[in-house]
Amino acid sequence: MNRSIFHALAAVAAAFAFAAPAAVSAQAKCQDCGKVLSIQYVQQKGQGTGLGAIGGAVVGGVIGHQIGSGRGNTAATVAGAAGGAYVGNEVEKNRKSTAWWEVRIAMDGGATRTFTFGSQPTVREGERVKLVDGGRRLALIAN
Repeated sequence: MNRSIFHALAAVAAAFAFAAPAAVSAQAKCQDCGKVLSIQYVQQKGQGTGLGAIGGAVVGGVIGHQIGSGRGNTAATVAGAAGGAYVGNEVEKNRKSTAWWEVRIAMDGGATRTFTFGSQPTVREGERVKLVDGGRRLALIAN
């Protein structure tokens, strides 16, 4: 009788010994964790509405008109207006430009996800991170 109890306890202990690592690894897998693949600064130029070009053309034309006399004055006025239109349009587009940081992460579950941030992230490529607040922040985790 003692042998059968001993064998039963040994069988139960063996079953737990083989099942325990699977249970621990299932708990250790983090769905919100991954490795930083890349960090890129992205800048997108804004769209011009034409107001910058018009304003630049007027200012450039006035300045060009101040140069020379006769035909030279007319050419300087036209050149000033054209140059001013170009510069005004570029200034407007630069004022409306947007920039952000893109961070690509290889998630532990196998997917690759990209997150955008308004300021430079504190993590680096190759580091392990955990998503915080649904990916609005990244927390560095130990390897």
